Amino acid sequence: MNAIEINGLCKQFIAKRRAEVDALKELSLSMEEGEIFGFLGPNGAGKSTTIKCLMGLIRPTAGTATVMGERIGTVESRQKVGFLPENPAFYDYLSAEEYLRFVGRTFKMPEELLARRMDETIRLLELWDARKRPMRGYSKGMVQRVGLAQTLIHDPEVYILDEPMSGLDPLGRALVKEIILDLKKRGKSVFFSTHITDDVEKVCDRVGVIVQGRLMALDSVENIMRSGIEGYIVQTRADRGNHQVLAGFERLRGSDLFLEYLVPASQFNRFVELTGQNSVEITLIETKRKDLEAFFLEIVEKEKGKA
Repeated sequence: MNAIEINGLCKQFIAKRRAEVDALKELSLSMEEGEIFGFLGPNGAGKSTTIKCLMGLIRPTAGTATVMGERIGTVESRQKVGFLPENPAFYDYLSAEEYLRFVGRTFKMPEELLARRMDETIRLLELWDARKRPMRGYSKGMVQRVGLAQTLIHDPEVYILDEPMSGLDPLGRALVKEIILDLKKRGKSVFFSTHITDDVEKVCDRVGVIVQGRLMALDSVENIMRSGIEGYIVQTRADRGNHQVLAGFERLRGSDLFLEYLVPASQFNRFVELTGQNSVEITLIETKRKDLEAFFLEIVEKEKGKA
């Protein structure tokens, strides 16, 4: 059973002057149990609309979806999820401690377990010193941490997070990435949306790219990075006249000890053959590849060109 299964999901809104807007166009994808799935796309691509459909906050115009085998829009599907909306808003007269107790009781957690989980989660999200203060005095980053805490409190199997790093400083972002990776180690499933490619590259197993409501790419991060190899940076010892032997390759830099070349992927075997034939010692090889951001921008620009 997949943690999330989406089949042909469509969502149409009626905009001004009765104009029809297709926010989602036959979206189909699945997320396996124990997987971290990054849902990547520019602002307005349909990421939040997809998540709202999964959580039963809005009804899709067409298509179906399930969470841990339960049809979306049902109480049973929501009980299995820890959900963080894009812009979390809470009863700001409550403290973090009071709000987490409210969430835990909503999920009918035993009081002893709830007390222990509250203590662990508040410490994990580094909210301990502020736990008894009303949330109206919290910064945006602290509110975001409370939002993450309430997804963790009942220890669900599936986490659906809409822009979980939004509003966090670098330390907060690093902490959230650690939490997501720890959830994976514990066999949990995490589906999170973002428009920041670095977040996906660091923690995700697979990535789906959505542009203008349509899924444009779906692959493992490993495959994307492997397919993006453009060439190699190769360092050789600066002796035996190798600057003449390798004159046909672009030289990046050099010294009395080493020379460094940029070798296109298509010419790498030829480069190695020349060095072997002329006893040129290779001391270092580094892969030069497109990063996930380049892959993402290439897809977005291609789609814009069709518009």
